[in-house]
Order: sequence, then structure tokens, then C-alpha cells
Amino acid sequence: MAHWSLRVLRQRCLVSVSQTLLRNPSRFLCTAVQQKNGQAEDDHSGTQKTEQSPAEKQLAEEKAKLEEQFKEINDKYKRALADTENLRQRCQKLVEEAKLYGIQGFCKDLLEVADILEKATESVPKEELSRQNPHLKNLYDGLLMTEVQIQKVFTKHGLVKLNPLGAKFDPYEHEALFHAAVEGKDPGTVALVTKVGYKLHGRTLRPALVGVAKAP
Repeated sequence: MAHWSLRVLRQRCLVSVSQTLLRNPSRFLCTAVQQKNGQAEDDHSGTQKTEQSPAEKQLAEEKAKLEEQFKEINDKYKRALADTENLRQRCQKLVEEAKLYGIQGFCKDLLEVADILEKATESVPKEELSRQNPHLKNLYDGLLMTEVQIQKVFTKHGLVKLNPLGAKFDPYEHEALFHAAVEGKDPGTVALVTKVGYKLHGRTLRPALVGVAKAP
């Protein structure tokens, strides 16, 4: 009899709940959602309140130290790489300059030979170069050909003659022996060249010895 009463009571409760749900289902759902959200907030707040363990703190400190060491090593590596590249460029420039200007000592010695040849050809009187003096003419022609050939060799190796007669005086290429008022010459221009100069690959190897015109 008691068992039958419990069954009847359970059925009545189920019928009552069903009727309530049918009459206002949104209220039932809102209540369920609020309960679920409240439980989730409780779980989240509980997680935030959880403090880090000593092992986690130690790992975080070690991570920060390693990141700082990595940053420092990376900076040193970049600086060393830049220094190495600068050193490589300087060495390459020195090697190139050695190739270009390594013969300047030899060229200076040959300049004296070129000067002697030039003076020798200039000292021969032109009226003496006739058929009556065939030996002198042949000697003059030989000296002239030698002078032309040596200038070709100079040009081949980047050695260029400087004969600045009438040009504006340049202290990087000319050496002034005197200043004098010269008629028909503008002040500051080269009025006389006593010795020609030479440049090796754009660098002055020997300045030209000149006389510079000045204002009267």
C-alpha cells in the first residue's frame, strides 16, 4: 500500500513539473543558465586565486634570465658580424690599392729616364736634322721613338703626364717655384712648366714644377 502511494506521489510531481515547464519554459531555462554561469564564475575565480607554486616561480625566473642572456649574446653577435664585415672591406680595399699603387716606386725611377729622353730630344737643333747629318737624324728619331714608347707603357699602367701650362694652379697637382707677373696670363694660372708631373691612377705621383702668374 505504501509502495503504491509513493508511485502516485511521484507521478503527481512529474505532472506538476511538466505543467510548470509548459506554462513558462523561458523562466526555467534562465534559471538553469544562471546556475551554470554562477558555477563557471566560481570555477574561474577559484583558478585566479590559485597562486603559483615555488617550482613555477623558479621556472619563470630562469626563463627571464635565459631571454636576457639570449638578447645580450644576439647583440654581441651582430656587432661582431658588423666588425668582421668592416675589416673585410678594409682588407679588400688595401689589396686593391696594393695592386694599383704597388708599382709607384718603380714608376718614380722610370720618370727620371723619361725626363732625360725628353731633354735629349728637345736639345737637338731642328736645323741640324737634315740629310747632311744622317747619323744625328737617326739618333734623334730613335730617341723620339723611345720617348713615345715609354709614354705608351706609362699610359698602359695608369701613369699619366701632367703638363698644366695655361691651366689654373692646383696645389694638389702642382708645385709653385715662383710667382711673377706675366703679360697675357691670368693671375693664378700656370705661366711656365719647368718639369712635368705625373699621376698614377688618379693619385699625384710627382707634382709638376711650375711658375704661377700673379697680378701686376
